[in-house]
Amino acid sequence: MTRLHADFYSRDTLTVARELVGRYLVRRLDGTDLVCRITETEAYIGAVDKACHAYGGRRTPRTETLYAVPGTCYVYLIYGMYCCLNLVTEAQGTAAAVLIRGAVPVYHTDAIARRRFGVPAGEMTAYQRKNFLNGPGKLCQGLEITRAQNGLDVENGELFLCTDLPELGLDATTPAVRTGKRIGIDYAEEAADFLWRFYEPIQ
Repeated sequence: MTRLHADFYSRDTLTVARELVGRYLVRRLDGTDLVCRITETEAYIGAVDKACHAYGGRRTPRTETLYAVPGTCYVYLIYGMYCCLNLVTEAQGTAAAVLIRGAVPVYHTDAIARRRFGVPAGEMTAYQRKNFLNGPGKLCQGLEITRAQNGLDVENGELFLCTDLPELGLDATTPAVRTGKRIGIDYAEEAADFLWRFYEPIQ
């Protein structure tokens, strides 16, 4: 297993967002590792980005985590009910992060499916299979990531990322990565046109 450490996240946010595509996200629950491969990310940079919660240096109890050390989990609620997982990037005090927008399950898929839909993977409908972890709220639901993980070091043991998991037969991947506009930020004026979404094309 090759874990990603703080020096991976302490770089340019766009570089980190691109290079997270294809990496493995591991959620350890009760001794069981739920594993998915990241397929989609979005970058947010407070200094220039009106879509970022910390745009213009805004600091509130909610956004304070964005200023933490690189590799810190920033988990927030949308619509008052869905959690979104972000990983803080660049130098401490910079306010930048990468949103993990989508993934595909690769290990203990049944456990992930039960958290998403209440059924094992083999009993999911075609609609459920298509919409398994293809959104930040869906990802957090499937991996049981909540506000309790906000502020945690991503190397804390219950949540971490790695390039490979040979003990599970999961090798490092280098997918083709496309770019596009971020989703659901029409309010962000010129920032809505930034090509800061990175994703693996659907095969």
